[in-house]
Amino acid sequence: MLKELTYKRFGDKAIIIEWASKIDDTILNAMLLFANKFALKKPVNVVDIIQGYNSLTILYKNKIINFNEEVTFLKAIDTIVLKQKIQNTFQWEIPVCYDVLFGVDLEEISTQKNCAINEIIKLHTEAVYKIYFIGFLPGFLYLGGLNERLYMPRKSNPRLHVPKGAVGIGGMQTGVYPNNSAGGWNIIGKTPITFFDVNKLNPCFAKPGDSIKFKAISLDEFYHLEKEIREKTYQLLKTSQDA
Repeated sequence: MLKELTYKRFGDKAIIIEWASKIDDTILNAMLLFANKFALKKPVNVVDIIQGYNSLTILYKNKIINFNEEVTFLKAIDTIVLKQKIQNTFQWEIPVCYDVLFGVDLEEISTQKNCAINEIIKLHTEAVYKIYFIGFLPGFLYLGGLNERLYMPRKSNPRLHVPKGAVGIGGMQTGVYPNNSAGGWNIIGKTPITFFDVNKLNPCFAKPGDSIKFKAISLDEFYHLEKEIREKTYQLLKTSQDA
């Protein structure tokens, strides 16, 4: 059973709604349901809703005058019954080349974990990763589901340049850098897939509640897919997660 939600001020123009402080699918589903219900009754003075692992932050256009009144409204949201599903969820297949040309930290991870590189790749590709929220960089997906054997602390000295598409492990998480960036995660591969395209109606193809499944590809396959993506002939694979 989920514990009672807490509501806290966040400056003069925001309220944070918090669930239990852990990464959990049940909490994610509860937050997504709350966000969907909120969308039906969203006040005109609300400008955005930001999702975290266990929280939703409601941003208001103007200063909150009556905090208790706003909290009463938010608590009432949970009593709304949705008559239909608002969003479909999908599992996206993401091709990744784990060649050491791209996976520049694979050998170090292999040594520290006393685990063969092929086993690291197997562990990384056999899991299904739930998308909890998007942040840090536009299109950066925060994923849950990394095998404990692959937990690896972030680097003490972050790199000044991590290339777009780099797949990394940081602590208990794995993720894909959507653009060139500084970063301290351990890089194990690279995908040719673009995770954020400002020219598209939906710049990021995935959303919280969706899942990611990584698929290992060869170096030749990577360059072939890169060419298809440039020529706009590649279609990203997805399957519905709906029952």
